[in-house]
Amino acid sequence: MLSMTILLIIALAPLVGAVVAGFFGKQVGRTGAHAVTIAGVAISCLLSCQVLYRLSTGEVDPFNQNVYTFFEIGKYVAHIGFMVDKLSAMMMVVVTFVSLLVHVYTIGYMKDDPGYQRFFSYISLFTFSMLMLVMSNNFLQLFFGWEAVGLVSYLLIGFWFKRPTAIFANMKAFLVNRVGDFGFLLGIAGVLYVFGTLDYGTVFADSTTAAGGTQLIWSGAITLGSHVWHPMGPVVWPAMTVICICLFIGAMGKSAQVPLHVWLPDSMEGPTPISALIHAATMVTAGIFMVARMSPLFELSETALNFVLVIGATTALFTGLIGIVQNDIKRVVAYSTLSQLGYMTVALGVSAYSAAVFHLMTHAFFKALLFLGAGSVIIAMHHEQDMRKMGGLRKYMPITFYTMWIGTLALTGMPFFSGFYSKDTIIEAAQHHMHTSHGWIATYGYWAVLIGVFVTSFYSFRLLYLTFHGKERFRDVEAHGHDDHAHEVVAHDAHAVDAPSAHHDAHAEDDDHAHHGPVEPHESPWVVTVPLILLAIPSVLIGFFTIKPMLYGDFFTGAIQVNESEGHLKAMSALAEEFHGATAMALHGILQPPFILAAIGFALATFLYLWKPAIPARMRTSPVGAFFTRILDNKYGMDDLWIGGFAAGGVALGKAAWKYIDAGLIDGVAVNGTAWVVDRVSALVRHVQSGYLYHYAFAMILGLIALLAMLPRMIGH
Repeated sequence: MLSMTILLIIALAPLVGAVVAGFFGKQVGRTGAHAVTIAGVAISCLLSCQVLYRLSTGEVDPFNQNVYTFFEIGKYVAHIGFMVDKLSAMMMVVVTFVSLLVHVYTIGYMKDDPGYQRFFSYISLFTFSMLMLVMSNNFLQLFFGWEAVGLVSYLLIGFWFKRPTAIFANMKAFLVNRVGDFGFLLGIAGVLYVFGTLDYGTVFADSTTAAGGTQLIWSGAITLGSHVWHPMGPVVWPAMTVICICLFIGAMGKSAQVPLHVWLPDSMEGPTPISALIHAATMVTAGIFMVARMSPLFELSETALNFVLVIGATTALFTGLIGIVQNDIKRVVAYSTLSQLGYMTVALGVSAYSAAVFHLMTHAFFKALLFLGAGSVIIAMHHEQDMRKMGGLRKYMPITFYTMWIGTLALTGMPFFSGFYSKDTIIEAAQHHMHTSHGWIATYGYWAVLIGVFVTSFYSFRLLYLTFHGKERFRDVEAHGHDDHAHEVVAHDAHAVDAPSAHHDAHAEDDDHAHHGPVEPHESPWVVTVPLILLAIPSVLIGFFTIKPMLYGDFFTGAIQVNESEGHLKAMSALAEEFHGATAMALHGILQPPFILAAIGFALATFLYLWKPAIPARMRTSPVGAFFTRILDNKYGMDDLWIGGFAAGGVALGKAAWKYIDAGLIDGVAVNGTAWVVDRVSALVRHVQSGYLYHYAFAMILGLIALLAMLPRMIGH
């Protein structure tokens, strides 16, 4: 059995580092801050690897035990506990490994930032929050980790708090996630209502009986007095449908699914290490992990699975299209993340939970590689992020160049690379689902992920060509003095990075080594390139060596459940019959539509951005090209809908409530009206208090006469 002590160390080691760096940053200094946080995450990573190895070899059984009890209310007991099986152990390894490399990378990337210790404290606290999320054995602790991850991401996105765009981005992320979290909280409340407990084990064991078709959350009827009104007709919603849809709404916020995806591209305002940490292996994959963990519940509602499939397919295709018109190197990778999260969600919707989690793992490595590689480019370009001002960097940055090519090949699904095995499996699962269900939702899901392969390939190779190939456009920028970002660079050396206006303001006067003229780009320091190399290795190999046990073996047995008795597709069982090894799968994939579409995307990007770079500019200015470019640049109007619609509508509603309810009704009627009545009454009554003695004597005499007149009648009674 796994030791409780080991699990506590895994969870708490990053927290200790965060506390030391955050509260004692001045005492320990910069070196102490990064040393203690890196040590904490390294301990968690090594012990997580040990836990995964022991579980994989069968040396120990899965762990499910409570650690501490908070309170008891009736039959409900709130406690902290751990459920560590192969699913959560795999997530622990991925989270801590990527976080460890991000910590090391940050030493070089944030070298001259005045908030150095604060940044290390935040990312270590983020790691602790994510570990609490994936290791929890109950919904209450899951919600704690869920909200803690959201809170720390808010702090990280707005790390440069003097930059208005960063403050807007972190507030946007926070508020959009609150929308999803409201649904998530309703789903947890539904679980408590139906099952009477929030413990995973009990809920999963009783899911078929306690949440059968007779259990209803709402029948669609509203009772007004003696009248029963059916606004939507006699609608009956099974409990599991409502619970799973509410839980998935929470996943839509965390994992940035349409329409709750709008926060993720703007979160690029945070430092690049955060882009890798939040958008590769941790925060955005929390929703995917949660749905996979809740597979016993989702398998009881085909409606919920169809909802998941539609949302995932829409996200996979349409957010990828936006990446085609982006010129900020980090935003291209961000929209790629949105699209790949859509692929994972599609896998969840077709009951291929293991494929979704497998793609989560492979994606974590090559997407972290791409984000950190983009940061390395930003270092070399002195904070320039516009790819139109780059080009020809491959000879200056060979390590970054080759590792980013590896990450791109994995992302686009090149056979034998890790992304191929996970991505191709999802597409095959969607195709199998389409053939067995024969519904428009399944058809839409398959074609969306298939077309998305072409889109992914096109914008990925476009990024490589604009950044590393072709003419060295940064020389034209320097020669003509058009570098809008040159003076935002704040550095005591050539490796200053991603410095915001606040960073610049803090150092502009005493920076003796600031960049005042053309400087040759060059490779980043070892603390940046070593993480790139270490991420490139699993980007190539991890899929080849793990696909058989994780997808077609018993790796996830017991951790992920699929209910065949309800008629749902157990996609991986069907695909297992066609699987004959990783090598055979890769060779077979060369002849399949996904690889052909990826090759077409590669060829088109090569033609347009390497051989004929003048054509894209002409295409953007043509009537048809300008029309579609405007739609994609405007992101389908989703930002306008959220900001100009919901946010502005909320502000307008608040102003109207203040004007008519607060100022008009409460202040005008309740407060001012009461004061007016008191004023009028007192104005009349004050005439009685004249201050003249004879007026008071006269009133007393009149009162005495009145009493004497009533006295006989009172005595008579």
